[in-house]
Amino acid sequence: MNRSQPLDHLEHLDRELVEELAQVARVTVREELREQTRKQRRTATLYAASGATALYAGGAVALAVGLALAIGLPGWAAALITAALLAAAAYALRAGARSHRGPHTPHRVAGGTPPVSPPGGLGLPYPPMPHDPPRTPADMAAEEDVPRGH
Repeated sequence: MNRSQPLDHLEHLDRELVEELAQVARVTVREELREQTRKQRRTATLYAASGATALYAGGAVALAVGLALAIGLPGWAAALITAALLAAAAYALRAGARSHRGPHTPHRVAGGTPPVSPPGGLGLPYPPMPHDPPRTPADMAAEEDVPRGH
């Protein structure tokens, strides 16, 4: 007696169930991704607005500093001093950002040579070219046959 005969009529139910489950999974994943994207878009918009507002605030502070300096100095000198102050602040912020970037590769390696790959870790696009051509067993045998005195 063949056991598969009584279950043959259930094959189409299995396929329909698998297709329905796959459809439900696709819809669920699509909705979840849509919601995550909406949240990330809102967060990015708020960060962008915050940055633009900070830029305008910085401009207002620079103008206030320049006008305060212009009380006792000529306008060009006040503008020059304000620009120097802003450049120093930008340099300090850049230095602070670089110090938080993480460990960096040393320029010198104690007791050896630095690795061949660039600091980014991507390596060379192709292997380095050897200084001498590769030696074959025939080359080594020929070297043994050549007298050393000549």
